[in-house]
Amino acid sequence: MMKEKFKRVEGGVVAPQGFLASGVFCDIKRLGTGKGSQKGRKRDLALLVSEVPATVAGMFTTNQVCAAPVKVCVERVKQGVAQAIVVNSGNANACTGRQGMKDAREMTAVLAKRLHLPEQQVLVGSTGRIGVTMPMANVKSGILHALQMLGNQPAHAAEAAEAIMTSDTKPKQIAVEFTLGGQKVRIGGICKGAGMIQPGMSATGARPAALPHGGLHATMLCFLTTDAAIEARALQAALQEAVAQSFNRITVDGDMSTNDTVLVLANGLAGNAKWVGRASSRAGASTAPPRRVFQAALNYVCLELAKMIVRDGEGVHRVVTVRVNGARTIQEADAAARAVANSALVKTSWHGGDPNWGRIIDALGYSSATVVEEKVDIGYSAPDSRKVLWSLRRGQPTTASFRRLCAAVSPQEFELHINLNLGPADAVMYAADLTEAYVDFNKGDVNDPASLGG
Repeated sequence: MMKEKFKRVEGGVVAPQGFLASGVFCDIKRLGTGKGSQKGRKRDLALLVSEVPATVAGMFTTNQVCAAPVKVCVERVKQGVAQAIVVNSGNANACTGRQGMKDAREMTAVLAKRLHLPEQQVLVGSTGRIGVTMPMANVKSGILHALQMLGNQPAHAAEAAEAIMTSDTKPKQIAVEFTLGGQKVRIGGICKGAGMIQPGMSATGARPAALPHGGLHATMLCFLTTDAAIEARALQAALQEAVAQSFNRITVDGDMSTNDTVLVLANGLAGNAKWVGRASSRAGASTAPPRRVFQAALNYVCLELAKMIVRDGEGVHRVVTVRVNGARTIQEADAAARAVANSALVKTSWHGGDPNWGRIIDALGYSSATVVEEKVDIGYSAPDSRKVLWSLRRGQPTTASFRRLCAAVSPQEFELHINLNLGPADAVMYAADLTEAYVDFNKGDVNDPASLGG
């Protein structure tokens, strides 16, 4: 991935030209909708609107049980044009049958009517407790209120970012500015997620035989905006690549949600020359082709948002980047990285600051990757550092002292390096430790429905 060459700017999803956002409270988080309800009058419904029709692309959960809003969006994104998104928190609208589909479509219909848009150009997202029908009276009044609050100031984006949160402790947003074809272009984004996090998204929601960067990847929601001009197929390809390197590379607890969704709207108001495919640079050109510049910016935005999710994971104390090298294939590298990143024993040792390579090599051994004990290297480093302290070399402990190894895994963020020394493939996962706080948060109390999670 290209090094960061993007200027961070304020405004999140309204930083690009021609976008409006809002977030309001309409009491969707009623009794029984989970711990997100314990935040008082927190905003729980958001709108995101482009002032003109926009190109749209999306990535969706590959969970075989998927929520009504996902089903609606999968079909509508295929047409390549959208102009507005309505999102609620506090209720996932998942496993709600025909009523759930009716409610999801009605949410888009209410917004479409008020904005004088075709209903097919309005998308919908939901997050919260599974199996609870939507309080549609509250939702409808929330949409009408949110329409009155639409604006293009940073505060409007911040309100939308808050409104999509569930067990998140902080809103997550970003915006960058860069030059594309001689024009100033921006990409903005908001996302949410803290628990039920190991997204595995595809363009259609169907499970592919193999993803470009490995196997299958709280609900994770992300909404991106850009004023770049780009054709739908090119935008979908760019989003797929960005998600493969970011949201499909994170795990908090190894659980894939029924609602995971990433949507991007590109309204073209930046005025750059619109491209329809993968442009190639001319010989001797001094600047990168527009596709490469846009892809690098989108990759950066998605990865920064994805890392925010892991850092704000439920009960998370330490964040660990798991890097696997030397695997025979990408699929095997991915399998090895996920086995380590999701091992309860490994994750609890991270929380305790224990550099327990025995648990790591055990997880490697039961993964579907080919592992030869006598060839495995395991070590630790600071984030983005090339200086690795090896605890295991060729399957044998090194002379590194236990005290030094403990110091290497004591920071709140560090990297775990694993080399299988069997081939050319590599993979990365951005993972979290497993803490008492996570268990306490998610076990709930059946005598207190409000304490039960999504």
